[in-house]
Amino acid sequence: MLPAIRLAAVLWFSAAEGARAACTIALVLGLDVSASVDAEEYRLQAEGTAAALLAPRVEAAILDGGPVALAIFTWSGPDDQGLVADWVLIDSRATLEALALRVAAFPRPVAVSSRTATGSAILFARGLLDRAPPCDRQVIDLSTDGTFNAGPAPEDVRSAAAFAETTINALAVAGGPVPDWRDVKDPTTALAVYLTFRVIHGPGAFVERAADYTDFARAMTRKLERELQGALLGALEASSLP
Repeated sequence: MLPAIRLAAVLWFSAAEGARAACTIALVLGLDVSASVDAEEYRLQAEGTAAALLAPRVEAAILDGGPVALAIFTWSGPDDQGLVADWVLIDSRATLEALALRVAAFPRPVAVSSRTATGSAILFARGLLDRAPPCDRQVIDLSTDGTFNAGPAPEDVRSAAAFAETTINALAVAGGPVPDWRDVKDPTTALAVYLTFRVIHGPGAFVERAADYTDFARAMTRKLERELQGALLGALEASSLP
């Protein structure tokens, strides 16, 4: 009987170790580089993402509630997605700083489409998530200043079975050409309403707003705080257990 007890203990310990090794969230960040985003706006987007990753509350949520797996890409037309950073498991400040530096310094892709293929970007993110580390949650985070005008419609893509357990969030940036949506005249609000109806998806999905690209770092910081809040709360609850 004793060997069986020992075997059960070993299996329990291995399972517990595996649970601790699994990351809390696999998060894909997609940055819009279509024609409506000029070189300066892209710089604000890239540097704003880096600044958001290193913001104190975001850093705390990643390092105290983690580990967190992150991947980052740029997107525009149906066949124009570029990998900025493949999956990185963030388990230290050094790893987080290295990722932030990589994003801030990543050059804007030159040969990109003028189109905005939001559905194609979601599909590319799905491909990344399919080879992500095993995590409690999977989240796609798309930043854009315009509506989809090429490739598959985002609402058709998100309804596929592959996205049943995936959350898709969005960051709406006023600055690009945005048609009136549901008779809303304010461009940031119109884009946010559009993204709410046609892009975001899944448990807890939301749209964050930036007034323009100079406001991008603040909006991305707020967005990451919300996305990572569950990871931090889970860590706090676990630490309070006897």
